[in-house]
Amino acid sequence: MNTRTTAPVVVLIASLALPAIVRAQKTSFDFDHTAEFAQFRTYAWQQATPAGEHFLAQRIVSAIDSQLAAKGLVKTDTNADIYVLYHVALGVQKTVSGFGGGSGPYGGRGGLDTFDARLNDIPVGGLVIDLVDASTRQLVWRGIGVDQIDVEAKPEKRDAMVDKAVGKILKNYPPKSR
Repeated sequence: MNTRTTAPVVVLIASLALPAIVRAQKTSFDFDHTAEFAQFRTYAWQQATPAGEHFLAQRIVSAIDSQLAAKGLVKTDTNADIYVLYHVALGVQKTVSGFGGGSGPYGGRGGLDTFDARLNDIPVGGLVIDLVDASTRQLVWRGIGVDQIDVEAKPEKRDAMVDKAVGKILKNYPPKSR
């Protein structure tokens, strides 16, 4: 297969696995050090880069709503202090597996003729949660989670993974004051 035929296949596989991307083993966050986070008491949703998959979108919104409520924020349709947006992105990580098959430095009788390495595509995805000051329309906090995609996850596992990922991403909101 060449690149033209493999790229659509990878995208198809990744999109089928989309609901399982947000396990978020690797997370980070950043924030505006001048923002007064104590003044943010209400939030409203704004459209960003959605999941593109109905059930995943529901899981993400529900998990974020739950986490923000636990932090004392109240969802509102009018006069919000902050806007909440999320972005989902897919990609492919390359790994190399296998090695030469012999006694030489590159496998087999010292040559490359029996070198057996494979370049593997591992679907990965990321979830970004942005909080924007509604009055200034400036980003004040961003959390990011990235992980491999579990293509075999069942719906119950997907629920748990999204909840865990969002909890881990929002763990550092609001940021600790200096």
